[in-house]
Amino acid sequence: MEIWFIIITTLCISALIKSLFNLILSPSSSSSYKNLPPGPATVPVIGNFLWLRKSLSEIEQILQDLRGKYGPIITLRIGHRPAIFVSSHSIAHHALIQNGAHFSDRPKALATNKIVSSNQHNISSAAYGPTWRLLRRNLTSEILHPSRVKSYTHARQWVLGILIHRLLNSAEDSSAKAVKVVDHFQYAMFCLLVLMCFGDRPDEKQITQIETVQRTMLLRSSRFNILNFWPKLGKIVFRNRWNELLRMRRDQEEVLIPLIEARVDVVKQRRQGNQEEEASVVAYVDTLVDLELPDEKRKLNNDEMVSLCSEFLNAGTDTTSTALQWIMANLVKYPRVQSKLYKEIIGIVGLPPPLPRGEKQEKEILLVINEEDLHKMSYLKAVVLEGLRRHPPGHFVLPHTVTKDVELESYQVPKGTMVNFMVAEMGWDPKVWDEPMEFKPERFLTNSGGNGGEGEGEATVVFDVTGSKEIKMMPFGAGRRICPASGLALLHLEYFVANLVWYFEWTAADGNDGDVDLSEKQEFTIVMKNPLRAYISPRSK
Repeated sequence: MEIWFIIITTLCISALIKSLFNLILSPSSSSSYKNLPPGPATVPVIGNFLWLRKSLSEIEQILQDLRGKYGPIITLRIGHRPAIFVSSHSIAHHALIQNGAHFSDRPKALATNKIVSSNQHNISSAAYGPTWRLLRRNLTSEILHPSRVKSYTHARQWVLGILIHRLLNSAEDSSAKAVKVVDHFQYAMFCLLVLMCFGDRPDEKQITQIETVQRTMLLRSSRFNILNFWPKLGKIVFRNRWNELLRMRRDQEEVLIPLIEARVDVVKQRRQGNQEEEASVVAYVDTLVDLELPDEKRKLNNDEMVSLCSEFLNAGTDTTSTALQWIMANLVKYPRVQSKLYKEIIGIVGLPPPLPRGEKQEKEILLVINEEDLHKMSYLKAVVLEGLRRHPPGHFVLPHTVTKDVELESYQVPKGTMVNFMVAEMGWDPKVWDEPMEFKPERFLTNSGGNGGEGEGEATVVFDVTGSKEIKMMPFGAGRRICPASGLALLHLEYFVANLVWYFEWTAADGNDGDVDLSEKQEFTIVMKNPLRAYISPRSK
């Protein structure tokens, strides 16, 4: 025991001395770091360690307190380099839109992120360059092209049937006075994204396996942050935690690699003429088979395909189910909004049909709202946008780094500096949004009378969520690194919100709509601290 104590103490002292030495000679002492945006002082090494131990939600609260003193652009010393945080719409637009090429890189992967991203071989974390362009172009042209998105219409209908079946069963359970909806939302989104990723309709066992390994990796990721501070030392001191991370990754590979290999076999059979192409949808894995990495002149290996599939699943499930729960919570909290939305829906598609009961629930195909009809529902679009403004699933976009020394608001931002954009703060800015903490979908409506949808004339939504001309909110990011699937996410939210409101009336579990608890907590996304429980009543009654 004494020997281990001496070894660990010696390593800690050595690492501390090395860090102090690096600090003295680090770029942060150079002239290029003299005109950084303002921020609080920090104790070298110790301060960096304390920042790395904090969660994003803790840092967000600190930044909100610091904004009054330092303004909308703040520097914190996190890690070996400074990190800049931006909460201003105009500064974000200047950086991401007007100077997008300079602000489109990603930080070098931390030790733990290298494991889960296959050393940055995925779209979200890849460096700004040929590999990132290839991976992103493949996703946008092969999976997110409008014609391909339309080909998944039957998949969305199938998943909606599963969701409604599960909600009805939960509502009819005599032991459950109200339905906890988030679990059903997450399951439905996994069904849809697994089908889009691997091509086949999964059974319940497969979905449960995939959901387990994916959510375990997501929800426990913050546990491994400490491993990124002196990784070489951490692998010794926190050996069990490193082993836990590696075991989670192996579990993920054991579940996903067989699905990937099975789909690769389908692609080969199709090319040999043993399977008609019309027999199944084009899956995300199909598009990865022949990709060749431009810098390395090779095809993707299994590990990298696992990282890309994991990214695809996480991006389309957790964020969408989180946003869906927030929107439905507000529709429960504000019955007036729900009633107005329902009137718009039945005005376009008519009253909902009776729901199939008993054994027919699983077998009978539901009559659903046609996706073309969604385009006619302006108030629906306003409700979804207001949900994303008021409750963005992520309060920060993924960090950016600058590719060269640049000037931002008269401050110098040296090459390689990490820049973070505070999504929630922009959506809650009272200088841009009237009563920003209120849920008011009408703020997104315009009409011929110009009165925000309240006057005469047909109300429409004219709002650019990409922020290309002006950033007012950026739930999907903005500029060259904007979420490539933002259009698909909006479609899924509109589709499920519309059908859930069409088929069911949603009321608060305690009968008092105004008491719905909208407090938050940080998981992978910002979720409801107390998940929504609601009474759901079929409208066909």
